[in-house]
Amino acid sequence: MIQLSMKKVYLDNAATTQLDPKVVDEMTSVLVNSFGNPSSTHFFGRDSKTIIELSRKFIAQTFNVKPSEIFFTSGGTESNNMIIKSCIKFGVERIITTKIEHKAVLNPIINLCSNSKIELEYLNVNSDGYPDLNRLKSLLSKQQKTLVSLMHINNEIGTMIDLDEIGHICNNSNALFHSDTVQTIGHFPLDLSSINIDFLTCSAHKFHGPKGVGFVYINEKNKAFPLIEGGEQERGMRGGTESTHNIYGLKVALEEAYKNLYDNQEKVKSLKELFSKEIFKSIDDVKVNGSFKKSSYTILNLRFPISIDKKDLISFKLELAGIACSSGSACQSGSSEPSHVLSEILSEDEMKKISIRFSFSKFNTKDEIIYAADSVKKMLSEC
Repeated sequence: MIQLSMKKVYLDNAATTQLDPKVVDEMTSVLVNSFGNPSSTHFFGRDSKTIIELSRKFIAQTFNVKPSEIFFTSGGTESNNMIIKSCIKFGVERIITTKIEHKAVLNPIINLCSNSKIELEYLNVNSDGYPDLNRLKSLLSKQQKTLVSLMHINNEIGTMIDLDEIGHICNNSNALFHSDTVQTIGHFPLDLSSINIDFLTCSAHKFHGPKGVGFVYINEKNKAFPLIEGGEQERGMRGGTESTHNIYGLKVALEEAYKNLYDNQEKVKSLKELFSKEIFKSIDDVKVNGSFKKSSYTILNLRFPISIDKKDLISFKLELAGIACSSGSACQSGSSEPSHVLSEILSEDEMKKISIRFSFSKFNTKDEIIYAADSVKKMLSEC
């Protein structure tokens, strides 16, 4: 009988994060005491409605926008779909994006453009996963109603783009700018009043909040259209009874994240650096997919000198060691297809090697990191 390791180390925080204990406590209180339907006019309903609106106000203050520009959703996927599927009603004639966006952006864009007269243009990305902004400027020189959709932090390789620069480029050409910021919020500060951005999306479970809740920011100069109809909730933008406890959980998680932001950043950054140092000093020919310096401090994607044919064996050994990590995004789990992100930035020969994403959080410890690095080194020596 095969004995699994008693030690478990979670290094798949880009897929989801564990709930912050304070979030659990606060959500439990709301679940028990604030169960009224927020649309009801009696006391129980008003109590729930107040929780939702105070949460909205806090989020708006955090990002320096108006509460009326924040709409609660089930998370990043729904938020991205809401914006992209509103393009026809926006009068958009062209969408510009890259092939390394999250599938929650790519798939609705491809489907929309395939079934409408909206043109689709892809920007090339370099080996770090950074989009060709000169090409963006060139495309936008053609006067055409355009939506530019570029994610701030890539969920597989961690590459960060410059929202300020791209927002400025889009604003100069009267193009709409949408960014999937699911890997950003809760980890980096954002002042949306200083960025020329029209739409931004968030998912609470990426920063120690609950699954199934997020929000979309829609600049007040734009009017999106509901993806889910059936009620006047969220000012007519999303039908259905609001999940009061989840929305409050999002608020508490966001509050905890930004209250201790710089301490958390320094801790997690040091863990990523420690892990990479331990790996690089012991294993030859390990490469970073993307850029180490120009990526999120939470994500590290490494390419190992092992044939992709041994992918199942490596996964099995990591499982035995109790190391939770990822060979791609969680949304593609179980797929036999190679990563669409890595396929764009790596050569054919590089794609024949095993790549693994490790992602870190404030709940990881140095002991866990050293154990994980030692386990990876042992695993490679056995292959």
